[in-house]
Amino acid sequence: MTATDIAHPELRSLLLSRIRDVPDYPQPGVVFKDITPLLADAAAFGALTEALAAVCVRHGADKVVGLEARGFILAAPAAARAGIGFVPVRKAGKLPGTTLTQVYELEYGSAEIEVHQDAFAPGDRVLVIDDVLATGGTAEASLQLIRRAGAEVAGVVVLLELGFLGGRSRIAPALAQAPLEALVAL
Repeated sequence: MTATDIAHPELRSLLLSRIRDVPDYPQPGVVFKDITPLLADAAAFGALTEALAAVCVRHGADKVVGLEARGFILAAPAAARAGIGFVPVRKAGKLPGTTLTQVYELEYGSAEIEVHQDAFAPGDRVLVIDDVLATGGTAEASLQLIRRAGAEVAGVVVLLELGFLGGRSRIAPALAQAPLEALVAL
C-alpha cells in the first residue's frame, strides 16, 4: 500500500515549507518533523484547519478524535470549523471518569490509550485526526477503541504520512475499508 497525498500543490508546498526537520531528535538517527513553525504561522495553520475540516465534512463525520498530544492541536479547530464534536484520545490515566482502554505494541514494549466510555453515541461516524502517521500503532489502537465504544470509523486523516515507516500497512486491517488520507505523504 503506497501513500499519496490529497493536498493541492499550493497547500502541500505551504505546509512543507513550515515543517522543520530536526536531526537526531529524540535520538540519534531520527529526523523529527516539527510542526510548531506551521502552528505559529496563522495563514498556514488556517489553511491546514480548513483542509482538515473539509475532510470531516466530505466523510460525513459526526465527531473527530484527536490523538494525544499534537493530534489535539489539529483536531479541535478542525472539528469546530466543521461544526462537529471533538473527542480526545489520551494516554492511560489522564481522563477522569469511566474510560475504555486499548493496549498496543510499540517497537520496544507496549502503551495504552483511553477514551471516555460515553464519548460516542451508537452509530456516530468518527474521523481520527493526527499530525503524523509513522508506524501506526496509536492510530490502529484508536480505531479499535472507537469501534468498542459503539461508533463507526469514518476514516483517518493525518497532516503528514511517513510512508517508509509502514504505518499504512499496519493499520489497513483495522481500517476495514475506511479511508486513510494524508495531506502530505513522504
